[in-house]
Amino acid sequence: MYIPEFNRVEDRALALEFMRANPFAILVSPNPSGPFATHLPLLIDNSADRVTLRGHVAKANPHWQMLNDDVLIIFHGPHAYISPMLYEIRESVPTWNYAAVHVYGKGRVITEESATRQVLDDLITQFDSSYNQQWNSFSDEYRNRMQRHIVAFEIAATRIETKFKLSQNRTKIEQENVIRALAENSDSAISGVAALMRQQGLGVERT
Repeated sequence: MYIPEFNRVEDRALALEFMRANPFAILVSPNPSGPFATHLPLLIDNSADRVTLRGHVAKANPHWQMLNDDVLIIFHGPHAYISPMLYEIRESVPTWNYAAVHVYGKGRVITEESATRQVLDDLITQFDSSYNQQWNSFSDEYRNRMQRHIVAFEIAATRIETKFKLSQNRTKIEQENVIRALAENSDSAISGVAALMRQQGLGVERT
């Protein structure tokens, strides 16, 4: 993706933190009829300096048949319209602030039943641990039947690009104006941009 240098984030730990905070991603694969996309939650594993993403799709979804090629996974976070009224210079134009991480990698379908079950268990633990007891109380027949309706996969990341477009090219005063305006909004997607800007040390330093 296009990333001006002042919007580029090279910190791998920050990228992983953002991915884990925004795990509902878009998986995109090439296809003869055009790019094919699926929206889905993902598990993010980082060990031995290797990032691996795991998840599953419905077996009826043909996307699992496209995972042997290069894939793109888009993690998207808070975003907000930025009015030029917040800038000191009158001759300014509107823009949009946002944060995103693009992960490129190689996909692999998981065929082992035990490994597929592990993906399911890990997803439940990650997103709804209170459901674990209920899930484990079901009969093996039911759980196996449900498992046959999904296809688990893993993607080994080969490249990670992180873009935080957060008014880094504006003055501290203008950044502060943006933060205060967005922070007052009841929409978490908008106020989340203000929080992210604060986390990145933008705006006027507080004493």
